[in-house]
Amino acid sequence: MSDSRRSPTRVPASVRPVPAVIGIVLRERDVLLVRRANPPDAGCWGFPGGKIEAGESIANAVVREIAEETTMDVEALDAFTALDAFDYDAGGDVRQHFVMVAVLCRWLRGTPAAGDDALDARWFDLAELDRDDLPMSAGVRDVARRAIERAAVLGHAQRPANT
Repeated sequence: MSDSRRSPTRVPASVRPVPAVIGIVLRERDVLLVRRANPPDAGCWGFPGGKIEAGESIANAVVREIAEETTMDVEALDAFTALDAFDYDAGGDVRQHFVMVAVLCRWLRGTPAAGDDALDARWFDLAELDRDDLPMSAGVRDVARRAIERAAVLGHAQRPANT
């Protein structure tokens, strides 16, 4: 996610917000992240996700995107916040604007493996998110912490459904 607080120089009339999802998948003290292959934030670690297809529900979109990007099966539990992500051109103008719904998900099965639109996929211990040398999309730390708080409120164990 590019910094949503940055003011664009110009927003071309052709740029329209694109509805998208990100999945926050928790397992014990770990969170699932992917290294993005495409803008915005190519090369950075962030949550798996992508565009919502026409006629697709938020829950179905996040389950599909996580499977495509990580080969893992998850259950969508709760949409708990929304974020903006902007992709800027070299002149500072907005090239793309995504409105992303963050969805808390429960890991069901699978081992992370990079799939469509991802260079890598793996579990990160929550403490690792505080590393300065880890290239991450803006907001990852905050959204991960909010997801943990939301999971606690909902009373969902952060373990696979089959245990």
